[in-house]
Amino acid sequence: MEEIEFYLDAAKETMDGAMKHLTIELAKIRAGKATPAMLDGIQVEYYGMMTPLTGAASIATPDARTIVVKPFEKKMIAEIEKAIRNSNIGLSPMNDGEVIRLNLPPMTEERRKELVKKAKTEIETAKVNVRKVRQDANDSIRKLKNDGVSEDAIKAGEERVQKLTDNYITKVEAVFVEKEKDIMSV
Repeated sequence: MEEIEFYLDAAKETMDGAMKHLTIELAKIRAGKATPAMLDGIQVEYYGMMTPLTGAASIATPDARTIVVKPFEKKMIAEIEKAIRNSNIGLSPMNDGEVIRLNLPPMTEERRKELVKKAKTEIETAKVNVRKVRQDANDSIRKLKNDGVSEDAIKAGEERVQKLTDNYITKVEAVFVEKEKDIMSV
């Protein structure tokens, strides 16, 4: 039973990781409000090394439609502007010599529907990842039969893995409902 607990704990930890990844990916999908998370993943060359944008500048949202990026060093402003342009986030940076402003245009109904589709794709990816963890955990538990673990214990372990999987799938679906509501609200 100790081995089964080990595999269950490992599965839970990996499913938690899938949920964290989902949260990060959904934060990148803008829902009409400006958030610093929209710039996550943008890398800028800073002293010869690729650095996350947050390592080279402070990012603020003074209002719901504007993101302000203030470089720690003025000489970095052109490099940061170039990194934002090349990131394909769909925003045009405006450089005033001190800060870079990103204005979010109002979203159309069509654009909102596209974003919901994008969110749905991330949700499906998360579900696939959770199910893959279930498969791996069940495979590992079944292999314990060779180590002398009873079939009843293996069956009970598989049932617990299934309950864990169902729980995480429900969490993923709840996250989607929340994100869809956020995207579609005007």
